[in-house]
Amino acid sequence: MNIFPSPTWLIGCGNMTGALVDGWRSATADFAPVTVVRPSGTPVEGVRTVTSAGQAGPPPRLVVLGFKPQQLGEVAPQLAPYLSAKTIVLSLLAGANAATLRRHFPGAATIVRAMPNLAVAVRRGVTALYSEDAGDTAKAEVSRLFEHLGFGLWTLDEARFGAVGAVAGSGPAYVARFIDALAKGGVARGLSPDTAQAIAVETVYGTGWLAASTRESMDDLARRVASPKGTTEAGLAVLDQDGRLDSLVMEVIDAAAARGTQLGSEVAGSDGLLH
Repeated sequence: MNIFPSPTWLIGCGNMTGALVDGWRSATADFAPVTVVRPSGTPVEGVRTVTSAGQAGPPPRLVVLGFKPQQLGEVAPQLAPYLSAKTIVLSLLAGANAATLRRHFPGAATIVRAMPNLAVAVRRGVTALYSEDAGDTAKAEVSRLFEHLGFGLWTLDEARFGAVGAVAGSGPAYVARFIDALAKGGVARGLSPDTAQAIAVETVYGTGWLAASTRESMDDLARRVASPKGTTEAGLAVLDQDGRLDSLVMEVIDAAAARGTQLGSEVAGSDGLLH
């Protein structure tokens, strides 16, 4: 399946870029137009890998920035001379806003920010997209990449882009913590750790599938489980007391959003190295 603009460069291949590659591979994407650029030279299975942009070939139509945000100040001067006026810069760098990216890549055709979450690896991810200057053709090319990895949405501004990132981008970590807590509850009631974790994972998976299939509200779904004066209702009363769960989750999301703002300031003055 041909989904990549030709040529496409992946600059760095850490956790998130690796998750994207896993998802595209699962979708049977043709990696022939793709080159991974990573100084370590560590091979990426099924994808041409080189150690520098100078070895990658003709200027890319699409370049994906997949290194640490703090490395932008060092990487951009090495990369920018190899881009052309037709290049789409697709950034996965948290905190690096469109204006910062444009300053680093003034000659690129288009700057696009993307915030996928880890579930793109299994093609059930959520990806926020934002651009100040992408035309219909560029948007279509970028959308084609993410439509095979789950749910992708273009946001109207960077505030909404950040909001999606704070909820969905970080969300798998929060859900993983909840699953772990649910499993620990099972262990405390006598289940083995392996059994408790399997039950917790399947419960969350099944609930998510049910919610996606029925499209009913979360309140309605909870009410379907909670019989009046039953065990589930007793547990929900603890979660719902004084809005404690809602307040905790809001505090978590606010902390992630605040760190995103702080990271943006750090990125603007960063001077890191690409590994």
